[in-house]
Amino acid sequence: MGILDWISQSAKKLKDVESQIDNTSRDVYEVYQRNVALEREIAQRTEELRLANQTLLTLEQVWDMMNSSRPLSSVLETIVSSLYGEFGYIYSFIAQKQYSEQGTFYGLQTYLENDFSLALANLVNTTIYDFKLFPKKDGVIETAIAEKRVGYYVDIKDLLEDNFSNIDEEKIQEFSENYNIKTIIILPITVQDQFSGFLSVFSPRKELKEDELSFLSLFTRQIELAITIANLFETVKKQAVTDHLTNLFNRRFFEDALHREATRSLRTKQPFCLIGLDLDHLKKINDTYGHSMGDKAIATIASVITNTSRSVDIPSRYGGEEFFIILPGINAKGGLIAAERLRATIESTPVEGLEGGITASLGIACFIEQTTNIDELFEMCDKAMYASKQKGRNQVSLADTDNTTSWQDVAIDAFVDILTQHRIPFNKSLATDLIEKLQLKQQDSSGASTQEMLFSIVDSISKSYFPLHPDGSTKNKVALATLIAKRMNLSKTEVDKLKIAMLLYDIGNTMMPKEIMKKAAPLNKDEKEEIKKHPVVGAQEILKPINSVSNIIPIIENHHENWDGTGYPSNKKGDEIPITSQIILIVDSYFAMISYRPYRKAYTIDEAIEEIKTNANKKYSAELVEAFIYAIDEFKKM
Repeated sequence: MGILDWISQSAKKLKDVESQIDNTSRDVYEVYQRNVALEREIAQRTEELRLANQTLLTLEQVWDMMNSSRPLSSVLETIVSSLYGEFGYIYSFIAQKQYSEQGTFYGLQTYLENDFSLALANLVNTTIYDFKLFPKKDGVIETAIAEKRVGYYVDIKDLLEDNFSNIDEEKIQEFSENYNIKTIIILPITVQDQFSGFLSVFSPRKELKEDELSFLSLFTRQIELAITIANLFETVKKQAVTDHLTNLFNRRFFEDALHREATRSLRTKQPFCLIGLDLDHLKKINDTYGHSMGDKAIATIASVITNTSRSVDIPSRYGGEEFFIILPGINAKGGLIAAERLRATIESTPVEGLEGGITASLGIACFIEQTTNIDELFEMCDKAMYASKQKGRNQVSLADTDNTTSWQDVAIDAFVDILTQHRIPFNKSLATDLIEKLQLKQQDSSGASTQEMLFSIVDSISKSYFPLHPDGSTKNKVALATLIAKRMNLSKTEVDKLKIAMLLYDIGNTMMPKEIMKKAAPLNKDEKEEIKKHPVVGAQEILKPINSVSNIIPIIENHHENWDGTGYPSNKKGDEIPITSQIILIVDSYFAMISYRPYRKAYTIDEAIEEIKTNANKKYSAELVEAFIYAIDEFKKM
């Protein structure tokens, strides 16, 4: 091979090597490019996954808060804080449409303070708490809300010019340079007729990606859900403490408020007045015009009470046609003025369709001035209200402090005597404990509830011979019996006697054979005859020696007599039976029916009511059954 051939071959081989190197370089570069693209995609997907995970965690936190008892403002601020702090936005807030003499504006519902919000508020010469936007009718905000779509400002200057006037352009320019805002996003928030506004997000990014818009829209829906839940919670909360017919506070709220006001009054040494009010002749209105007119009369009184009450007063519908109003900081003289104004306003307020209008009887008692015990205050007010009715109705009476012996005092004396004299077989250690509580209560002036203690004592005694006796049933029985008595227009004296009798009517059962009282199966004939002795045993053997309850004995003796004469122990019938005894019978029957027994299941409330209806003019008078049905409806609302 000549030198020329060798050179030619070597050149060819060199070219082949260069070609291979070039091909290899291209392959390596392609692999490198693919790796770079793959790494970029992995980073992008990782960031998307991180944001998705962060979104889920944030939404989970928001959901947990919405299901807690935290106030709406706290939930909303947490939502916008998440946007601001965790998702890279410069600022965000929630605004709600409001109205003023200046016109429609959007006020902030979230108040996150940072350098940006303080600078923005200062720019428009206000504070973050008074920050208001007055948008143009055809501006971004109003258009976005009207059309329910996302709106955008591409510059802070556009936002300010759309919602404010007379702002120094130099200040706007300086503000824009200090904060890198590329887009201001407006997301409408609408919740039926309860909320109209928007979520505003200040972004450092110029372009809004589809997934980011979906994310913000999801957050907006969470805000709407939070507002909906909060509104529902407020509605339920209001329904729990208000009477559905009058929108006044209900009995439960009133009793709690009375305790709170008494505590405050004792602490501050400031008096308060309690006004009791009873609509006159409601039964006559119902009988003449129908129950719908009676409801209208009750609603009219509630409206008058609402319109004449101060913002600090606590008006409530106690039950039926009976109302109470707590007047904080008012003494007896002021209470009389307020009550007379209320009485006169009721008398002068017409009720459409009711000839002659309506009137009310009012009573007043004053805490601290007349008593420092809640039960005594209520008793005095109740007695004063009854005094107004007895004096001819449509008038105001101040409580009489010279005659303040209450039915609770009489009941306490009776139970102290029963337990100290060992008139019933009862655990001695427990009896001693109960006696101490009763005697301390007689000296108590703290305003604590005597009634609750009495109810608890009766429950304890009842459980000693009848383990199935449910806690709280004594309180419920007294409440229902009182509603029936008032419905039947019993005097205050008779109602008080009934309350005492409700605590004592079954006391004779403590003397019955324990094997009968605790028997799980139905009683046989002889056992039933033995049980029938308990009214006489209770009245004659236990209560007769106690002088303070001598006028209660006839009620106890006759509480198992039936209207048609088939009851016991004396087969009395009709009006021979004291009306208070009849009330005890129907109340006792009702609670017995709705209670479980080992030999039968408990009746439903409706089943028990139907059973009582079938016994009208048999076991109970028709008038009593009618009063019971009315009272049980009121009782359910308590």
